[in-house]
Amino acid sequence: MTTSPYSVGIFGSIFLVFLSGCVVGPDYRAPVMETPPAWHSEISGGLKNSESESAQLAQWWQILGDPLLSHLIEEAAENNLDLKLAGARLRESRARRGASEADRMPTVKAGVGAGRSRTSEETGAGVSRTTDTYSAQLDASWELDLFGGRRRALEATSATAEASLENIRDVQVSLLAEVVLAYIGIRSYQAQIDSTAATIASLAETEQIAGWRFQAGLVNQLDVEQARLNLEQTRAQLPALISNLEQSKNNLALLLGRSGDTLKELQIKTPIPVVPAEVAIGVPAETLRQRPDIRRAERQLAAATAQVGEAEAARYPDLTLSGTLGLQAVSLGNLLNSGAFMYSLAANTAATIFDGGRLKQKVEIQNALQEQALISYQSAVQGALRDVENGLVAYTEELNRKSRLKDAVKSAQNAEGLARSQYASGLVDFITVLDTQRSLLSLQDQLIVSDAAVTSNLARLYKALGGGWSHTAERTAPPSASAGVK
Repeated sequence: MTTSPYSVGIFGSIFLVFLSGCVVGPDYRAPVMETPPAWHSEISGGLKNSESESAQLAQWWQILGDPLLSHLIEEAAENNLDLKLAGARLRESRARRGASEADRMPTVKAGVGAGRSRTSEETGAGVSRTTDTYSAQLDASWELDLFGGRRRALEATSATAEASLENIRDVQVSLLAEVVLAYIGIRSYQAQIDSTAATIASLAETEQIAGWRFQAGLVNQLDVEQARLNLEQTRAQLPALISNLEQSKNNLALLLGRSGDTLKELQIKTPIPVVPAEVAIGVPAETLRQRPDIRRAERQLAAATAQVGEAEAARYPDLTLSGTLGLQAVSLGNLLNSGAFMYSLAANTAATIFDGGRLKQKVEIQNALQEQALISYQSAVQGALRDVENGLVAYTEELNRKSRLKDAVKSAQNAEGLARSQYASGLVDFITVLDTQRSLLSLQDQLIVSDAAVTSNLARLYKALGGGWSHTAERTAPPSASAGVK
């Protein structure tokens, strides 16, 4: 087979044009955000303003030393529906990237055919003819990416796939923090129920003492009724606590991907997890590198920038090459003869001359979307810094509050014991006993809530720092499209 000099000249010229093609639109450059060297909030309460280890940040809940909590977190990471949904979206994004990459390649189709036709006797020479045809051919077409529109599309879908990966990590960060918060809530309600039950037992004794003194004629009926009022008022708190406990269990079961589960493993009561004596919180720049929502916003900005170039390229002419190679004969036996060979080559170009400014407005739309993506990225950065600063204040101040409450509870216990013994001896009135008992119950509840709040605030702080995913997941990320990105 020989190829004509004319066809060689056509394709040679087209190839040179292709080589000289450019990539229109802006090249992406990651924004540089200035961060403070350290956090503004005062670091205290065992916090260290130094770079934290990536492995520790990835599994920060391990520092709480609760094996059951660690097991529940692993279960949530395996079965949570929101995490599975984010994984499905990642697979979709990667498939779209693969489709964009395939769009840059030629399309080749193969086909075979057979046909029979018969002419009419009423036309031509008045003789009917029947003709058989057989064919086998390859059809190819290729739209050359002269101005980089398809390359920009590949950049956009690659960045979108990477943003989807960061979205999985962001969902995981939030999920694991929510599991810890739900678990702490359950332990807190269990502790409050136990504390209330112990207080009820103590108040029942006080009521009994008041009854004895009334029967002895030492006090009037008012003391008995006040003692009963205090006792029943405290008992009335139990149903709300039990309801909150069951709701917290249901919320945790949902996070774990369980259905109708009562979390029997939590029936064995354990104390609220205690925070470690010292926690490394990292520095602001590390937080911005670690938080998946910021990384996702940056990848979305990269995708929006590439889409500007994709829209810009649509305003330029496009060039399509097509060709057919095949065999064609009137009998099946002659299909493989050299004379049955046939081919066709074509090059087509087209450009939009007038569209009322539609393509120009599409570029303007993408420019506006790029600006929105940049603002979203800046907002994510500022929000991350704010979240950490708020988390630091909440954690350190709750530690201080817990310390004061511990001292107050000790004093309230001493006061309540003295009041009861002195009342039994007739040295103080019953109002003094009621006041000390109410104060003790209130302070005990506050201490339990504060104890849970300290651990919860540490969980929120680690969430703000972006803890809960590992850099080892980087190997699952799709490769970036480097063309045109500087």
